[in-house]
Amino acid sequence: MDIETANRIKSLTHPCYNGCGGKNTRIHMPVAPLCNIQCNYCIRKFNCVNESRPGVTANVLSPTEALTRYSAVKQRLGKLDVVGIAGPGDALANFEPVKETFSRIRELDENVTFCVSTNGLLLPHYAEELAKLGVSHVTVTINASEPSMGRRIYRHIDYQGKRYTGLEAATILLKNQYEGIGMLKKLGIICKVNTVLLKGLNDELMVEISQKVKNAGAEVHNIMQLIPVEGTLFESMPLVSNDELNKVRRACETIIPQMFHCRQCRADAIGSLDDDISYEFTCGSDTRENSEGSEALPDEPGLLFAAASKNGVVVDQHFGHATGFFVYEYKNGQTRFVERREVSQYCTPQEGQGGIFLPRDHEGNMEAILDAIGDCAAVIALRIGDYPRRLLADHGIECFITFSSVSEAVQKAAEMVLKRSIVS
Repeated sequence: MDIETANRIKSLTHPCYNGCGGKNTRIHMPVAPLCNIQCNYCIRKFNCVNESRPGVTANVLSPTEALTRYSAVKQRLGKLDVVGIAGPGDALANFEPVKETFSRIRELDENVTFCVSTNGLLLPHYAEELAKLGVSHVTVTINASEPSMGRRIYRHIDYQGKRYTGLEAATILLKNQYEGIGMLKKLGIICKVNTVLLKGLNDELMVEISQKVKNAGAEVHNIMQLIPVEGTLFESMPLVSNDELNKVRRACETIIPQMFHCRQCRADAIGSLDDDISYEFTCGSDTRENSEGSEALPDEPGLLFAAASKNGVVVDQHFGHATGFFVYEYKNGQTRFVERREVSQYCTPQEGQGGIFLPRDHEGNMEAILDAIGDCAAVIALRIGDYPRRLLADHGIECFITFSSVSEAVQKAAEMVLKRSIVS
């Protein structure tokens, strides 16, 4: 069996490539902290890389620590289908720890699938090395079709010991990205391209980007929403709605298969796309320091907050997409993790609608959610619709919209709730 055929078979159990995510499991190893480009929607203090908010991690692991985590997670889940490296910087800008991590895990498991996410700047230099490591899938983030567009998206690149800016930086980056994809194709490695949809910048040229990445050799295109980050040049860029996003995806679907089920996973994601359990393994995270098993706070009235989060570390989920809420108690100026409460999603993907999320039974579904979080003072989410916001308000539950660490969000929400109660 040739390499490309073998890799296509692996796609059947890779949650990003098999069309629906399903129950296939993956683990992202955050062993790559350095990045060699600066995007205008990214800020270094969050350890973000070349994608929207993927790249956030609770901590960076050494290859030895990564192997320990792999063993623990595999024991916990029973199996792992995919090991991916997607940051928190760029995988290829940290090639030595990436290489060591994959090599150590391969000694332990000869069948697990390896994948890498990269901005592609160093892809021509490492494509053959990735093939030797047994990497079967590579995701490249490409946000422009031409350097004239790229210069507005990337502030600079660091390449071969020199920093480039403007048109020169964008020209080098795009050349290497498209050349690298062509090399992956020849090596039999399956390539997916991620593109952040930037309204008023690259949204009108997305079909052109789809055509170019297909011509280069990519097999899947994943167009993602921008998640604005405070302090970046694009923090005030207008966002596209789910309807606008899926309209663009459907237009590009006639050119190259589109990914409709992306969860914009963090660099330390663990589990299936629909059930991220990385919060169980992120030792050292600021949101877990007072978690289960820790000394209880004094028995005084506290405030509970329900955070819509994929893994309990960052508020990074739409209220309607949450299958559970991480509940935290704020008391005496301290934040303590209480538990994760499972719920049925308020919105679900509609069959045949290209990944569009629509509300289900408003009354019945919200009633179940209210039963789960009715004792909370507020819900904290990345986004929330007007209708569920009103229903929560009717039950005395405030809503706070943010993208930040859970601990920081709970702290700020608690201060606002307490301030309002004093005023009233």
